[in-house]
Amino acid sequence: MTDRETLQADTVVIGAGIVGLAVARQLAMQGNEVLVLEANGHFGEGLSSRNSEVIHAGIYYPEDSVKARLCVRGRHLLYDFCRQRHIGHRKTGKWIVARGQVQQDKLVSIARQAERNGVVLQRVGRDVLQAELPGAVADEALYSPETGIVDSHGMMLALLGDLEDLGGQLVCHAPVERAVISGGQHCLQVGGQAPCELVARRVVNSAGLDAVALASRWEGVPEAMVPQQWLARGVYFSYSGRHPFRSLIYPVPEPGGLGVHLTLDLAGQARFGPDVEWIEQVDFSVDPGRVRAFADSIQQWWPDLDESRLQPAYAGIRPKLTGPDGGFADFRIDGETDHGVPGLVHLFGIESPGLTACLAIAEEVAEKLGE
Repeated sequence: MTDRETLQADTVVIGAGIVGLAVARQLAMQGNEVLVLEANGHFGEGLSSRNSEVIHAGIYYPEDSVKARLCVRGRHLLYDFCRQRHIGHRKTGKWIVARGQVQQDKLVSIARQAERNGVVLQRVGRDVLQAELPGAVADEALYSPETGIVDSHGMMLALLGDLEDLGGQLVCHAPVERAVISGGQHCLQVGGQAPCELVARRVVNSAGLDAVALASRWEGVPEAMVPQQWLARGVYFSYSGRHPFRSLIYPVPEPGGLGVHLTLDLAGQARFGPDVEWIEQVDFSVDPGRVRAFADSIQQWWPDLDESRLQPAYAGIRPKLTGPDGGFADFRIDGETDHGVPGLVHLFGIESPGLTACLAIAEEVAEKLGE
């Protein structure tokens, strides 16, 4: 492809977010020599550092979807992994609160969907809520005992440690600029600090926000198999000082996301988000002016919120495979049976619940590669 130095590799994973590291670890555990290429200077600097760190139960997704299946499977794997490796995590539980008959009716459909996914929720009334959620105002709620939180950075450190113990390697400052399929192998044009051509037998494209763009620059991949991508930014506001809550609190879902909800870190500090804002270009800025809309939303169920204690925190971006009016879009884990190219898996639309599902996604990728 170029006059750059040509190097050989067995298995390459592009992207060192939590999903890429989980995939690399899984493939290394199955005896493969794995090289992870990361465009940034450190692992987990993309979307994996910009989420709510929630371990989802698997409530909302259609029962025949990849998201539902891998979220439920991944949740079990994630809790087991965290217990075994002493990674910070906690089953906080989660309340989905409703005010008024319209929202209460939505709780019925949410509970039915959760049951179809194998997730049991508890439906509770106002008396229980007053005891369990002091300060919150709601007529009814669903409680998810399996929802929790995790130290995502600690999780990634453990995944990387396993990978390196198994002989795998992470190379940072190594963006993959394009690829060509030649002679049954994948010739990757790698830029960055040590530009080279890397020839690999098998490659997993786990590049997050860049996965679709990279696939479009992969000569030999059918153009029709590369989806369109939309960007949905969600911002978070932290809440300084004390609050009365020990569990996560969610409103009923809204189009594009789960609504502005209360999440906690492992120290008990509260933050709210994400909202949903459709954007044209990648932009992680947080507009402090959005605090008013946040406060209005939160005060629907927590009227004692002190707006002055809300501070801009950070933003994440969901790589969506449908736009604002497109409805549900599933994970796409595209292997040879999907695009016809041996030794290649593309991960498209890996948004929430990607963190929860990461170990299950890794199993699915290994299966797609014939492991």
